Amino acid sequence: MKEKISFILNGSPMTVVTDPARRAVDVLREDLGLTGTKEGCGEGECGACSVLIDGVVKLSCLMTAAQLNGRKVVTIEGVSRGGELHPVQSSFVELGAVQCGFCTPGMVMTAVGFLEENAGPTREEIREAISGNICRCTGYQKIVDAIEDAAAKMRGGGSDG
Repeated sequence: MKEKISFILNGSPMTVVTDPARRAVDVLREDLGLTGTKEGCGEGECGACSVLIDGVVKLSCLMTAAQLNGRKVVTIEGVSRGGELHPVQSSFVELGAVQCGFCTPGMVMTAVGFLEENAGPTREEIREAISGNICRCTGYQKIVDAIEDAAAKMRGGGSDG
């Protein structure tokens, strides 16, 4: 049985008609074409499907479509504004924190949510924040460097890019 599900998606009102038990990641990717949100494991272990729900990082592979109803949803496609990359995105590019890129959207979403809560994190806090995100290509060092740099930019310091 399909139902109407309405939410704010990347700043715009959205309504989909779907089975409320469908996974949110499938609605985002298949119905709405937002393929930046990746499915890695489908079990909530890798973080590739991370999105922000009401400002909190959530794993969209573990959420149902019904859980999106009435919420504010931000995907990787909604992080940049007016063609300008979010500081996390620009730091990932500038510091080479991207290799194959599969984990990058989830890492960025996790970092964006984390830095909203902790503007001045230590490197250990950054490592803890991304511990639910798996990257098979990097040694995580450049990812931690990029998040640290983004935090500085967001506080008004750091590199200008």
